[in-house]
Amino acid sequence: MPIRLKKLIGTLLLVGFVAVYAVVATAYATLYLADSAAYIHLLYFFATGILWVVPAMFVIKWMEGARRS
Repeated sequence: MPIRLKKLIGTLLLVGFVAVYAVVATAYATLYLADSAAYIHLLYFFATGILWVVPAMFVIKWMEGARRS
């Protein structure tokens, strides 16, 4: 697969994933953490703000692929 096509697919996947992830994380916080203390909100959004990086890392590795010499 050409590298430009992989980068296009990977970019679309990342944008779509981050959009869905943000909506789901916010909806969960709204439904289940509405009455929680402020430090719970801080910890939750800190954790979910970092957690999306793990799947994105695998998509970025796939996008780069093996470089030709």
